[in-house]
Amino acid sequence: MSEPDAPILRVATYNVRSCVGMDGQRSESRIADVIRSLSADVVGLQELDFHRQRSAGIDQVREIALQLGWRHLFHPAMTHADEQYGDAIISKHPLTPWRTAELPGPAPWYCRETRAVQWAKAETPFGAVHVLNTHFGLGRRERMAQAEVLASEDWTGSTAIEDPLVLLGDFNALPGSRPHRVLTRHLHDVRTLLDTRAAFRTFPTKFPSLAVDHIFVNKKLRPISLSVFRSDLARVASDHYPLVAELVLAT
Repeated sequence: MSEPDAPILRVATYNVRSCVGMDGQRSESRIADVIRSLSADVVGLQELDFHRQRSAGIDQVREIALQLGWRHLFHPAMTHADEQYGDAIISKHPLTPWRTAELPGPAPWYCRETRAVQWAKAETPFGAVHVLNTHFGLGRRERMAQAEVLASEDWTGSTAIEDPLVLLGDFNALPGSRPHRVLTRHLHDVRTLLDTRAAFRTFPTKFPSLAVDHIFVNKKLRPISLSVFRSDLARVASDHYPLVAELVLAT
């Protein structure tokens, strides 16, 4: 057990669907309000627009971060002319970019999105914590290829990583699936380290039936809780609920 005064790091992953809610309305403020309610330190966000016409040219993650007073790092998975679409890490604590990469395909014919991963270091009450954020594809072969990259020695399999590490994201894969098992070669899914039978289903918000959002940690961290954040606002703000974990340093 952790000491009563041991620092706790609260992290979350949240697919925000370009801030378009289940009512068809786009609202960065609504997403910011949901994130504020999480009381998190670091959040991985997926599906954000940057200067896209469909989102009135707004830098969505900057707008969300400004409303929260947080730091942010955006990484595009797709770029077309001046428009970009991708993922972001936002944090109450200082963030330093570490590395980024495009993830391999092949993307299926029905969803030709390219996928990416971003890696940052957050200066937290624990000290430096590595934070990775990603959004896997919809195709089975695509997700397997992407999982193999992240499980490689260049990424989460690196023996040079001595600091705590968290991998956040929408993996479009269920617990126990092949991509999920690949990712647990070097990391632990937080749900497996807790004595719980909860399913932690995050999608879709109208009737949560799929657990596709996950939080993984290395051996330097130990979870003390995991929850799906559900509220009336979160039910409308996106088609995913946020997944939130509380972590302490492993002893």
